[in-house]
Amino acid sequence: MRYVTDLPHETRVEDHWIPLADGTRLAARVWRPVDPTPVPAILEYLPYRLSDWTAPRDAQRHPYYAGHGYASVRVDIRGSGNSDGFQDDEYSPTELADGVAVVEWLAAQDWCDGSVGMFGISWGGFNSLQIAALAPEPLKAIVTVCSTDDRYDNDVHYTGGSVLAVDMHAWAATMLAFCSRPPDPAYVGEGWRAQWLERLERTEPFVHTWLDHQTRDDYWRHGSVIEDYSTISAAVLAVGGWNDPYRDTVLRLAAAGDDGALRAPVRGILGPWSHQYPDRGLPPGPAIGFLQETLRWWDHWLKGADRGVLDDPPLRAWISESVPPATVYDELPGRWVGEPTWPSPHVFARELPLVAAGADDPPEGGLRTTAPTVGALADGHPVPTSWLVDSPPHTGVDAGRFFPFGNDADLPPDQREEDGRSLCFDSDPLTAPLEILGRARVRLRLTCSAAKGQVVARLCDVGPDGASTLVTRGVLNLSARHGRDRAVPWTPGATEEVTFELTGTGYALAPGHRLRLAVSSAYWPWVWPQPGDAVLAVAVGDGALELPVHDRASSHPLVVFEEPEQTPPLGVVFGEADEARPERRVVRDVAEGRWLLEVDPRYGGTRTYPDGLEFTEDALERYWIGREATSARTRSDWTVRLRRGAGDPLPAGMTDGWDASVVTRSEITCDEHAFHTQNEVVARDGDEVVFERRWTRTIPRTAG
Repeated sequence: MRYVTDLPHETRVEDHWIPLADGTRLAARVWRPVDPTPVPAILEYLPYRLSDWTAPRDAQRHPYYAGHGYASVRVDIRGSGNSDGFQDDEYSPTELADGVAVVEWLAAQDWCDGSVGMFGISWGGFNSLQIAALAPEPLKAIVTVCSTDDRYDNDVHYTGGSVLAVDMHAWAATMLAFCSRPPDPAYVGEGWRAQWLERLERTEPFVHTWLDHQTRDDYWRHGSVIEDYSTISAAVLAVGGWNDPYRDTVLRLAAAGDDGALRAPVRGILGPWSHQYPDRGLPPGPAIGFLQETLRWWDHWLKGADRGVLDDPPLRAWISESVPPATVYDELPGRWVGEPTWPSPHVFARELPLVAAGADDPPEGGLRTTAPTVGALADGHPVPTSWLVDSPPHTGVDAGRFFPFGNDADLPPDQREEDGRSLCFDSDPLTAPLEILGRARVRLRLTCSAAKGQVVARLCDVGPDGASTLVTRGVLNLSARHGRDRAVPWTPGATEEVTFELTGTGYALAPGHRLRLAVSSAYWPWVWPQPGDAVLAVAVGDGALELPVHDRASSHPLVVFEEPEQTPPLGVVFGEADEARPERRVVRDVAEGRWLLEVDPRYGGTRTYPDGLEFTEDALERYWIGREATSARTRSDWTVRLRRGAGDPLPAGMTDGWDASVVTRSEITCDEHAFHTQNEVVARDGDEVVFERRWTRTIPRTAG
């Protein structure tokens, strides 16, 4: 990382209150040139507290943009950080309408020339797309990083129509802890406590709403720009990582730009990264000069300077080489390719039939299994000659983190144990490299023993020593096989053909390696198990894996990025953890047949900011499963504390300093017919409990 201080413009930083029509004020921080000449504005709009949680990250990029002639603006959405009001959900109509108002407010300032851009990662990338779809006139371009165009099927709530247990639970718990945090009296004054209590009184766990909508209905269509790309007229730079769950959005947006569904140019970048900005240098790398790359984008669309961005290929993608399984890689080996269109003329579909060992060689070689064939399911339902899939409920404990952040235990370990709990189909050892770019598709002819069930497919790279590296995966809730907008029960014992896609990948298997397709009927805790403990039968000789094979010998434009550079760090001091705790731990109770996955998400620990704020947060997620699907259980515990000493900048009446804390607990259990949620918040001002509430809900299992 290169830290730069000699920038073209001398800058200043100011805090503002942005007024909204209903009297609500949003907290904003603006970095801009000292020179009074109006400049374009660039907005990052988030709920993650600009005065503490994102402050270190903000210091890496907002001053950089300001130093290159922009007003770079960070705003806390309504009900978060130091902003007024309360937050009622993710990407609510209120949040998006406020965002439009912020864009228009920025354009009207005397230090802005009227042109505005938006950028952000994750939440900020989401609402950049969603506000662009509302088309405020000043918004000319966006940079959306690790975000989604599809809130139902490519977010933290559902995948393939199944409940994402690992993040439906964890993210709802995280947002409960965020929404319960107080504003900082150093910024909002003596009224901080009244504002906090009003915020707490209006807080409702988001998980209630998310579980109330188990199919793709109007709730999820709201904010999903995939519903109508033509509403977006701002130019879109979409950036993602192959180790981030939102990577498919980059592929879809690149395709929508090429076929004219979007009314403005689109460029896509897909690197090896996790859920992080690609200049931060967090595993897996290599990192790129992302700030320089986005500066080219802003200069073109906001200043009218020709920086060659329209000469860039519509999709620049990293293709990783074969690697042994590991939970962290500092850097992945591989190369960049530039695709002239997306879908690319360099990618073609190759169908690999699924066959039994000893079968005659089918076209393209096929994938073989050594699993024995059977003629009936265990409960007596007659089926064609088939392979059974009856995965133990704990299949999935080696799935890795749904949101890798660059931590040591994030990525999936060796998949051999998971493969042993699955039905596996292997290729012969490869005689030449096999390069994949895009989304693979699985077609299976299935018989299911119950009305509800799900099927999971993993694609693995198996080395000569048998080590199995996860390449990509996909999920299908069988009740969603006819569309994500409906739940159609399976007729027990019936046989149907199902097809579903795996998430996108850029990966090259080495000669001597084998390609493995592993099929399971469980994947805990990624997806919540369906009641009924369904057994699946996969029909012999009537299924295939369709691969997006990339022509390795094709000619591509040269793709080169500069080395990362940022403005200097904020100067936050990080404390030592009181307790050394594993990031990811699996515990097996052999006698009880119970498995526990315990996860420390490593969100922060204790840190002290240059203005004196001491901020501490601790989180622990736990996931239990036993011998039956209905034994699934999740729990998340959060503790957050914010403190300022008597000598820190505080209102005159707070002579003893400030010490506020929040403790939350979130749990989900289930039976055959319903989910049962429990949530709790306890808030303290010093030693005084100022708020305490518990929520208990029973939510019918309509599809999940």
